[in-house]
Amino acid sequence: MVTSFVDLVSEAPQMETLSREPKASTGVWRYRKQQAFYVGGIYTVIQTKAKITADEWGENYFLIGPYFEHNVKTQVEACEPPNPAIKKAMDTMKSQGCQVYFGRWLIEGSPYVLLFDIGSAAWNLDRWKGEFWDATNIGIPFHDREANDAVIFGSLTAWFLKELSCQFDDKPNVVAHFHEWQAGVGLILSRSQKLPVATIFTTHATLLGRYLCAANIDFYNNLDQFDIDKEAGERQIYHRYCMERASVHCAHVFTTVSQITAIEAEHMLKRNPDVVTPNGLNIKKFSAMHEFQNLHSMYKARIQEFIRGHFYGHLDFSLENTLFFFIAGRYEFSNKGADMFLEALSRLNFLLRVHKNDVTVVVFFIMPAKTNNFNVETLKGQAVRKQLWDTAQSVKEKFGKKLYNALLKGEIPDLNKILDRDDITIMKRAIFSTQRHCLPPVTTHNMIDDGNDPILNTIRRIGLFNNRTDRVKVIVHPEFLSSTSPLLPLDYEEFVRGCHLGVFPSYYEPWGYTPAECTVMGIPSVTTNLSGFGCFMQEHVADPAAYGIYIVDRRFRSPDESCNQLTQFLYGFCQQSRRQRIIQRNRTERLSDLLDWRYLGRYYMHARHLALSRTFPDKFEMEPCAPPKTEGFRFPRPSSVPPSPSVSQHSSPHHSEGEDEDEDERYDEDEEAERDRQNIKSPFSLGVLPQGKKKQHGEYRN
Repeated sequence: MVTSFVDLVSEAPQMETLSREPKASTGVWRYRKQQAFYVGGIYTVIQTKAKITADEWGENYFLIGPYFEHNVKTQVEACEPPNPAIKKAMDTMKSQGCQVYFGRWLIEGSPYVLLFDIGSAAWNLDRWKGEFWDATNIGIPFHDREANDAVIFGSLTAWFLKELSCQFDDKPNVVAHFHEWQAGVGLILSRSQKLPVATIFTTHATLLGRYLCAANIDFYNNLDQFDIDKEAGERQIYHRYCMERASVHCAHVFTTVSQITAIEAEHMLKRNPDVVTPNGLNIKKFSAMHEFQNLHSMYKARIQEFIRGHFYGHLDFSLENTLFFFIAGRYEFSNKGADMFLEALSRLNFLLRVHKNDVTVVVFFIMPAKTNNFNVETLKGQAVRKQLWDTAQSVKEKFGKKLYNALLKGEIPDLNKILDRDDITIMKRAIFSTQRHCLPPVTTHNMIDDGNDPILNTIRRIGLFNNRTDRVKVIVHPEFLSSTSPLLPLDYEEFVRGCHLGVFPSYYEPWGYTPAECTVMGIPSVTTNLSGFGCFMQEHVADPAAYGIYIVDRRFRSPDESCNQLTQFLYGFCQQSRRQRIIQRNRTERLSDLLDWRYLGRYYMHARHLALSRTFPDKFEMEPCAPPKTEGFRFPRPSSVPPSPSVSQHSSPHHSEGEDEDEDERYDEDEEAERDRQNIKSPFSLGVLPQGKKKQHGEYRN
């Protein structure tokens, strides 16, 4: 028997399916459906997980998604389906007017993709909405285009699965994995039509949870107090909420991405997740031990060049003593913690000024917002910087020639004569060009409706205007980073590697890929215990701060206490010496093994086998063992960290050289690295799955 697996993607131009001869004695066709976005966390999950899934299932792995021509042209290579059953199902749908495409998604792992053109099937919308009403009593408003597209996409998915299952005489088993409510219609219809499909539903964040947190409601302290139907109705998303909740309760296995989201789902969706499936990344280790440190130095120098231009005329601080902090993500002012971050920056600025600290902090806000163009003053700054560089190179070239000629003659040149009057004039003009009669701009772009922008309004309130006396400087970059930008020509990954600290004090963050990406690049980060990533690290690392993961308590402390804790984290980081930061980056990078799909993929594998055992108990009498418990393999507190609460941070801004020498004696990188490697479980075997006693519903909760 053959096993297949299908991932359904409702907004990204790809589909994911597994199809390969299984290594176990019992086989199944699995089709997994996933909902994903072209940008964002869910898209990252699907894209990065494709390789580990393709390694497991080979040619029998497929993704299903909607067809977007502009994305398909650059990301999908068309080809014929490898299995005649898939081709026949596609031909049946095409004969009835639906446009279906097949190919390989050009990412790591090269999975097959099956794409539905939603527009070509839109003429069936009213009929399919009627069928959905008959099955669920959920009505879809005509004006909600996203929900209508979800009905079309889900109906096409259920149709395809029905046609596919009809191709097999022995009815091989199918597993369909749906992500998010937009893909859930296909799950609901598959169950209502009693298709031989094992279904999994994953929510990466509950629909209502996002809406409630965006409204600045005390969400986590009132989870059991909300009138769910009333809250959804007031926000005119009741039909979407019903689609999500129906998907959750129809699925054979319900999963979510973190423990904090599991608690949320229990109250919002009224079902406990069966499995928690943390999000991972594809980790690529450098062959050289400290290559990532070299990349940090290289990209930090690129950021310093931008700073020289942006702060021209006000560059009275040392770039060697300047730290780069950043926050990035969707522009959700409260959910992403930008409000608390700005307040903490105001307090940090006060502390650095009071203690007369020589450290300067430049903070970047990389959060896309509506703009109409680059800021003229920002462009001028980069032009002035380039002009100064050209002037310096011109004078250096003339100086070098004169020095060279003098040395050839065996003479020591008269330094008072080596620069002539014209050279002095050119340099004076260059100095005058750097004079500035205004403060360096806070934003790099002209913001549309900046009077109502929450970040800019908060900056106005706390007074961080990049004054000379400010030790904290703020730069708002309201666009995604690009290597083709005339201002900051760096991709996001390059920019992150050049920074010293990522700060993500989110209030609502079901997982949090931004701090995870910092970790795998060896960059320390700040997260919270309301993010899935923060909870995951608390569970796996005995002393997260020693490894560069600072976790702010936003769940059990008041907002002011949380802000003070964040301020102390930032101030303590500013007090670290350069060597301490290097040691911490080494430790941070070693945590990347915890976030590798080779380790975290086991939870998705477990969810699929659990769904099969529940759907086909006569064929799957044995289940794989549950994912191993995480207790007992936490990364220990590094032995080189002093046993004081300071965690390698000095109590005063200026510490002695003797303290660094003690740290050198205490720190043995190879010894620490080997100890850390022993505290991470080896990647899960993709061989024959062990057999065990069948488990009851809900027993496999991590």
